Amino acid sequence: MDLRHGFDIARHVRTIPDYPKPGILFRDITTLFADPLGFRACIDELVWPFLRSEIDYVAGIEARGFILGGAVAHEVGRGFIPIRKKGKLPARVIGQDYELEYGVDTVEIHADAIGPGDRVLLVDDLIATGGTANAAIELIRKSGGEVIAAAFVIDLPDLGGSERLRAADVAVHTLVAFEGE
Repeated sequence: MDLRHGFDIARHVRTIPDYPKPGILFRDITTLFADPLGFRACIDELVWPFLRSEIDYVAGIEARGFILGGAVAHEVGRGFIPIRKKGKLPARVIGQDYELEYGVDTVEIHADAIGPGDRVLLVDDLIATGGTANAAIELIRKSGGEVIAAAFVIDLPDLGGSERLRAADVAVHTLVAFEGE
């Protein structure tokens, strides 16, 4: 089977209605991860556009971004930087707040994880409104790093996150798009 051109990634994403609240269609990629061909196709497609890019690090957003970002970092032969929820990293950190529909949250990285001029590929499972991804981009930039692109398995274009990142001068790579929330 030609995974690069013949694997239907979207078919392997489970949709769970009314989770985490009524009216939301939750796009669950654990079913994609569980399928060995699906996981391979997913990683290959995330990596493909960046094989010849000058990348110093791959950064992944907690939690599914760790799974994807670690695999992408391995494939491109670069180090991995975790972007975590507040209070989860043991050394000195820098943080970035971002708005949620019900309040404010914070993501953090180690203060010494990224240096001036480091080129970083940001990876996560899904881009919705772009709040978390934008906060991660701000963290990378605060560290002096350059975000070369942001890569996601799923785009929810109706929520505008990809466009928000592009407006912040970040190239966006996604594998599949689903309408709605």
